[in-house]
Amino acid sequence: MKKLIAAAVVAAASFGLVTGASAGTLDNVKAKGQLVCGANPGTAGFGVPDEKGNWTGLDVDYCRAIAAAIFNDPTKVKFVPLSSKDRFTALASGEVDVLIRNSTWTMSRETTLGVIWAGINFYDGQGFLVNKKLGVKSATDLDGATICVQQGTTTELNLADYFRATGKKYQVVTFGTSEEAVKAYDTGRCDAYTTDRSGLAADRLSMSKPDDHIILPEIISKEPLGPLVRQGDDQWLNLVKWVHYGLLVAEEDGITKANVDEKAKSDDPELKRVLGTDGKFGESLGLSNAWLVQIVKAVGNYGEIFERNVGPNTPLQLARASNALWNKGGLQYAPPIR
Repeated sequence: MKKLIAAAVVAAASFGLVTGASAGTLDNVKAKGQLVCGANPGTAGFGVPDEKGNWTGLDVDYCRAIAAAIFNDPTKVKFVPLSSKDRFTALASGEVDVLIRNSTWTMSRETTLGVIWAGINFYDGQGFLVNKKLGVKSATDLDGATICVQQGTTTELNLADYFRATGKKYQVVTFGTSEEAVKAYDTGRCDAYTTDRSGLAADRLSMSKPDDHIILPEIISKEPLGPLVRQGDDQWLNLVKWVHYGLLVAEEDGITKANVDEKAKSDDPELKRVLGTDGKFGESLGLSNAWLVQIVKAVGNYGEIFERNVGPNTPLQLARASNALWNKGGLQYAPPIR
């Protein structure tokens, strides 16, 4: 009898786990009819709303790609602007379904906050912005400088590490938001401003005289940025992860927004798997087998997203560099869809 009771308890617990897993984030998103995406309050090239509330940016396109994969409609996204202070709490509490807003992947964040990164959509590094009139050409010239930085970020910690390692002195001036730090720097309260180099390129555009400022050549940290989800929902983690990988695979295979329909007719075994005419790879994610077709038709491949939002022909003028594909000298690399 005891064995039967124990078996019944295990079976009930197993059933509970199965039903709990089936009622995860993906089911909730489908029930709501939209994806709720945690976004940056406003970083040019990555995530920013215009005066009419229309969002654009590299991270924004990732949110739209997930919506396209689920609903075949990239507009089914609600963007929730989140500060650095509130972003992880909002994700962990369920206020947003996914967080995609320049958040650095670190060990302590992933082991203590109940969140997990689903990939790296932008390899970045911290740098310094200075006014040309200072005559500073290198970070080594910042001995004794006052530096504006946002409080409570990895940026603040990296700044302290850099000056400790170089043995130089500095005076830090912290602010609750990046907007406050940028404004203080622009008005001359600090000699330099520091954040990720992509952020420096964006913030420079907001200065009263952008051409008066330069980004110093040194990169003082590793800043792997990417989408993250709550821990404990493997199905949702896999979905967000493979949306990212799918964008990379599409670029590798030359699949673009303009030619995706034609590519989907190909007899090439790789294209048949990737674009859903062979196998059930989409179904394994809880999606249509044409999931990647839906994504690329909506936002293009990774290279198209990069070039459109932050590339050399945009105001940010960022080179692909580490964000080039692995076969073109970069770090972006996707496992195979097979």
